[in-house]
Amino acid sequence: MASPSPFATFQTPPPETEVLKLEYPAPYVLLVTINRERQMNSITMAGHWEADAVWNWLDDEPELRVAVLTGAGTRSFSAGADLKEVNKTRGKGSGPHPMPVGSFLGMTRRLGKKPIIGAVNGYAYGGGFEIALNCDMVVASPTAKFSLPEASRGLYAGAGGLARVVRNFGMQLASEIALAGRILTSQELEKLGFCRVSKTQASLVEEAVTLAKAVAAQSPDAMIVTRSGLRQAWETGSVERASQLTEERYGKALMEGENMKIGTAAFAAKKVPQWVASKL
Repeated sequence: MASPSPFATFQTPPPETEVLKLEYPAPYVLLVTINRERQMNSITMAGHWEADAVWNWLDDEPELRVAVLTGAGTRSFSAGADLKEVNKTRGKGSGPHPMPVGSFLGMTRRLGKKPIIGAVNGYAYGGGFEIALNCDMVVASPTAKFSLPEASRGLYAGAGGLARVVRNFGMQLASEIALAGRILTSQELEKLGFCRVSKTQASLVEEAVTLAKAVAAQSPDAMIVTRSGLRQAWETGSVERASQLTEERYGKALMEGENMKIGTAAFAAKKVPQWVASKL
């Protein structure tokens, strides 16, 4: 379900959703809520595809620049897969590719153009932690906890989480998380640079939206290119090659784009730049 936006007339309509709730708390900001509070915000197969459509819309819609992702209620961000559904359908996937390219919630292996900020309001277990691991920024409630318990269920974190937990935390801590079932608090992860902790549970989404507004205030072109550069450095073995890939893909378009001219002119005139929609 989507609430109408008071801030913009979108050039394309938002996707129809049932598992997710779509709202627009500030100009250029999309707030996505996993809306299955009674099911610990676990994700069904339909939810994965629903979210994939939402993230594609985020990237393509000129009047959106950043998203915030959270879970309904205060108990759970996401407990991962809907295990009741998994138990019924294991080995009976519909077609050769039952998951979208972005994998779990269309998110855990998403590349994308525009950033997503995780507002982790409670338990982020299994796929829920894998989602957070691939968010561009994370704000976590003081009560949030993070875990990859798949091995204790006879599974493994197969939606990109194992690679990302190693990249984020190093081999030894990642092994404690994935092999020994270690549960980490938001305070522990803040010390490791993974997230910031909100002042209170109640202020979590507001603080995440404030962060999103800071992102939305940047040049839409520069934001896309900068995020690409950060992602390339994270995903690519060679630092120099990561820089080359970003330059090759975006360098000329950025320098010849309207927003670069707007930004430099506004700086010279000591005015706030009035950006135009990105064409990148």
